[in-house]
Amino acid sequence: MGRRLQVAPVKRAIVIALAAFLAGAAAVAVPSHMGADQVLLVVLAAGAAALAAALAVRLAMEERMRGQVEEARRQLVAAASHDLRTPLASLRLLVESIDDGVATGETRDRYLKEIRTHVAVLSDLIDDLFELSRIEAGEISWTMRQVELGELIGETVAAMRAPAEQKGVVLAAELPPGRVVAEADAEKVQRVLFNLIQNAIRHTPPDGTVTVRARSGHGEVEIEVADDGEGIAAGDREQVFDAFYRGDDSRGEDGAGLGLAISRAIVEAHGGRIWLADGHPGTRVRFTLAAG
Repeated sequence: MGRRLQVAPVKRAIVIALAAFLAGAAAVAVPSHMGADQVLLVVLAAGAAALAAALAVRLAMEERMRGQVEEARRQLVAAASHDLRTPLASLRLLVESIDDGVATGETRDRYLKEIRTHVAVLSDLIDDLFELSRIEAGEISWTMRQVELGELIGETVAAMRAPAEQKGVVLAAELPPGRVVAEADAEKVQRVLFNLIQNAIRHTPPDGTVTVRARSGHGEVEIEVADDGEGIAAGDREQVFDAFYRGDDSRGEDGAGLGLAISRAIVEAHGGRIWLADGHPGTRVRFTLAAG
């Protein structure tokens, strides 16, 4: 499985500082009448000034990044709190109504059914949070093997055809002749497909179409889930794969907004990438995997 090479911040700072030092030293215009000792002092002074400037820039960049991380953490906690608070508040009201004897007979049965629904929503949210945190922390143990994507896409499309037809959406797969093979964990890739197809169906109008495509080339496999729905606003495109993010038009996701974030985490853990491709009308989500 492909892995990205990451350079530690300290090493990056050293490289930047060294480059700045050399650049500063090289840029010095030394008068011809200076002796060797004086030339050396001038070069060292210029290099030291460039080094100090580079380190100051680096420290400012790191401070800004820490601020951005802290802001992202606050937003994530706020979003998670909101998505937990809503079903918990409903559960409390329903339980109190049953406990106080206000809800009886058919009303009590209906309230119990709603309680089970809210509990299932909370359970799914917590499971998704744990899965996302494990993947992003690298705490994964997946079975990587050669996966025939034509079969996997066919199975997934067949499983999602009923909810698509219920909404009046045509769901189809367009696959090239021959085998399209990737090195991947089949279960996790199918989770990505389910998330993307479900999201596409949700935001495609009746009589619309959702199409899943796959092709291979240049040592990788590219999968696309395309719909002809309302599309995603330009201001939301950069954040649509962030956890709990919802755009103004709610095109990103219903519910907790973790499906696309989990999809990105799974794809990147495979060494691939996921992005929004240009497409009008509708939305095209593409992701890559290493070819098998």
